Amino acid sequence: MNDYPTRLGFDQARAIIDTVAAAHRLERERVPLARAHGRVLATDVDAPIALPPFDNSAMDGFALRHADLDGEQTALRLVGEQFAGVASGQGIGPGECLRITTGAPLPAGADSVAIKENVRVDGDRVWVPGSVARGANVRHAGEDVNVGDPVLAAGDTLTPARVSLAASLGLDTLEVSRRPTVAVFTSGDELVEPGMALAPGQIYDSNRELLMGLLRAEGLEPTAWPRLPDDPRAVEIALRDAGCAFDLVITCGAVSAGEKDHIPEVIERFGRIHFWKVMMKPGMPVLFGSLDQCRFLGLPGNPVSVLATWLSLGRALADGLQGRREPRPQRRARLAAPIDKAHARREFQRARVDSDDDGVLIATPDPATGSHRLAAAAAANALVVVPEGPQMLAAGAVVEVLDYP
Repeated sequence: MNDYPTRLGFDQARAIIDTVAAAHRLERERVPLARAHGRVLATDVDAPIALPPFDNSAMDGFALRHADLDGEQTALRLVGEQFAGVASGQGIGPGECLRITTGAPLPAGADSVAIKENVRVDGDRVWVPGSVARGANVRHAGEDVNVGDPVLAAGDTLTPARVSLAASLGLDTLEVSRRPTVAVFTSGDELVEPGMALAPGQIYDSNRELLMGLLRAEGLEPTAWPRLPDDPRAVEIALRDAGCAFDLVITCGAVSAGEKDHIPEVIERFGRIHFWKVMMKPGMPVLFGSLDQCRFLGLPGNPVSVLATWLSLGRALADGLQGRREPRPQRRARLAAPIDKAHARREFQRARVDSDDDGVLIATPDPATGSHRLAAAAAANALVVVPEGPQMLAAGAVVEVLDYP
């Protein structure tokens, strides 16, 4: 009897992936901001300074005391100027104003800024309308962030806005989780490199480019290994070599129950299988295990199965190894055509998702359901997630969709 689950439900498979990934979190490294984009933050960040760090003007105009305004127009005496980037130290008294530029420190005594276009300047007199509100066009110190405020959390994905926030706080490096190193294998004696002549019974290897592209779209830098032949000893040597050198090893094909499917035996003999076969379509033969220092993911050989298993399971594994806290954004769309599913497995159907004239996302399922139908996958841009159990989803039903690059 096998001591690992097989033919398990999709949610159970995801839970196992999450648990194993959390137990094998990758170590931290400190990187400059230029290399932090898209990475997963490894430590919480508190603000070392306030944002803004000082009261400043939000507009080009004239800094003044609101108490001096009286009636429709008030003439104030212009006593100087304050530019951004320089702290002149000049303040204003009653009846005075100071020319100021956007971002410049608010001078002592001032509490409001009149916009340049709304005033009239006559020599050293500035006529200000009485409609200027108290505190108008002033950005106060700490109104965005105070010193010590938590601003970024461990597990956050470092978007451009978050990296920009770190830069605004004066941080030039961030501590992030190391990205997993990834080895990619395709398998099968029938595979031929694109550009070579095909002999009878051979096909071109499309899975390598598919999987390498999906990994690169996640910011990973996968290494393509030579194709695995249908030879058990060669499979063993290649996988054990990769398992000692990489964090994540991914194969395509040879994980079913055929006479040439040697990968499950290698993982079971020299490593550990966490699960094998998931109640999903396509992609049911997917295998998840550990081998030496790596986590191992054996994807089925049909290209649409590779697409579905990577987007729904493999990506979660890569996220978990990096400690990503935030769930992937979920998108939903309305079906343009009905879906009738009789089987019990969770299904991932190719679809084209576009926005209609009202801004509503519409998913048009592709009638091609075979997992070998790569042209249909190329014409689509998402997978419609059809829940477990028999389903009769009418046109207009709201469904979850997984976008792919």
